[in-house]
Amino acid sequence: MTSKQIVPEFHVHGALDEPGLAEAAAAGYRAIICTRPDGEDPGQMEAAEAAVLAEALGMAFVHIPVTPGTYSDADVATMRTMLDRLPNPILGYCRSGTRAATLWALAEAGRRSPDEILALSSAAGIDLSGQRARLTALDRGIRPGAPKTYDVVIVGGGAAGIATASSLLKRRPSLDIAIVEPAECHYYQPGWTMVGAGVFQPDTTRVPMGAVMPDSVTWIRQAAAGFLPEAKEVALADGSSVRYRVLVAAPGLRLAWEAIPGLPEALGRNGVTSNYRFDLAPYTFRLASTVKSGRALFTQPAMPIKCAGAPQKAMYLSCDIWRGAGVLPRMKVEFHNAGGVLFGVPAYVPALMEYVERYGIDLNFASTLVGVDGDTQVATFERRGSDGGTERVERSFDMLHAVPPQKPLDVIAASPLAGAGGWIEVDPATLRHVRYPDIFALGDATNTPNAKTAAAARKQAPVVAVNVLAALEGKAPAAQYDGYGSCPLTVERGRIVLAEFGYGGALMPTFPRWILDGSRPTRLAWFLKDRMLPPIYWHAMLKGREWLCRPEPIAAGPSREAA
Repeated sequence: MTSKQIVPEFHVHGALDEPGLAEAAAAGYRAIICTRPDGEDPGQMEAAEAAVLAEALGMAFVHIPVTPGTYSDADVATMRTMLDRLPNPILGYCRSGTRAATLWALAEAGRRSPDEILALSSAAGIDLSGQRARLTALDRGIRPGAPKTYDVVIVGGGAAGIATASSLLKRRPSLDIAIVEPAECHYYQPGWTMVGAGVFQPDTTRVPMGAVMPDSVTWIRQAAAGFLPEAKEVALADGSSVRYRVLVAAPGLRLAWEAIPGLPEALGRNGVTSNYRFDLAPYTFRLASTVKSGRALFTQPAMPIKCAGAPQKAMYLSCDIWRGAGVLPRMKVEFHNAGGVLFGVPAYVPALMEYVERYGIDLNFASTLVGVDGDTQVATFERRGSDGGTERVERSFDMLHAVPPQKPLDVIAASPLAGAGGWIEVDPATLRHVRYPDIFALGDATNTPNAKTAAAARKQAPVVAVNVLAALEGKAPAAQYDGYGSCPLTVERGRIVLAEFGYGGALMPTFPRWILDGSRPTRLAWFLKDRMLPPIYWHAMLKGREWLCRPEPIAAGPSREAA
């Protein structure tokens, strides 16, 4: 059999069946550790059956089931115990061997250095670099002097983290709160679409982090390096740590520019831009103002992404600039969307389609940007056909507005907080972690099925504040989040389709239809986006003033978490 040796005492292998176990026994393995849950794949041999077969072959058998990306402290402790107790050599297996190798690595932390563990894994052909932060945290050992304990530690100084801190302090000013955030600037990211259209100036979307940090909190100016929920501790980048009574995780997500070959090198030149970066949004406006003919490509990756409407907002506003300059007929505009629909809530699609037709936009669904050659101005797309097959298509361009895939931060994906896909696993109503009752999460890093927008964070922050205070008092959550999110779809300068919706795509308009019909482009919605939402963000949301977002109490009856 072909296994991968991590160390002489421990090897890993992909999925095993009955002949595979017989080969393992013949190869001299004395113990088997299975790390895959039962029922993961059709036809998979269940652990109980594997245990009987292994023991009949003279091998010990242990089952430590973990789902991909989820390695609890309890599982790591069990793995450590088994490595110490089981006879060697041991063969760990899962679907590919990676989970078994990861559990071994985490169990070895403190006995080997992170560099040694990663080098041994790499030599076996397994990349565990995403676990470095947790390995480092586990390797710290016991240091003189206990870390300081705060009532609440908030990881992340973005919109969600600052708003939650302010909402907490409005309710209980005496709280001892620490915010873990390494960035020196805070950005109003919803404004970057308007920067890309020449409506806002870039500097109106950026302030020093200290300007939004609540006065009474402790600002820890470094990154989180790992999470140790069993110890109620957050490891920090400098090797120190901080403890909490309740943790709020709001670290945001990662823009994976590197996932598209050639894109990082092309950005900011040769017509390649993106409103998803502060420094590039002005280049979007410059291109829309100077390109007078040719092909303009606008892309949207697979969900989830921040503000799913942002990719097409850039397109509509650029088209409006070209229309105003009288050059739109000379432009070939294409929208390449990895998904299958223009917008996920059907009620808003008719109005958007009117603008697609008005601007002459060529819609390409199931079309994913997979490569960029900035020097030759050629973009490569992978298109999925109705038969399930794929093909690669090259498109030359004069302007390319690219949106990268978006992923959980590595420190989150490698932590016990993560669930499937690496997102923080919380109850969608209470926003409390499903395994750790003293941890809450909100914003872009969670697995909740709402739109990842600032409007969502604005509604989530008061809910988390109420439920954190309940947790500090040993009580059950008292407030619930309904999935509200808002996407002001800027279809032209001066008009917006104001999409407001909650879980399941339910329409959740803030205003009566006779005041503002969100399904149609209106000047009032533009006024809100242009004049009202920035001050609401800076002076209400980030200050704990909960205008139009008071938390909804949990209805009496069975809890939403138990449902």
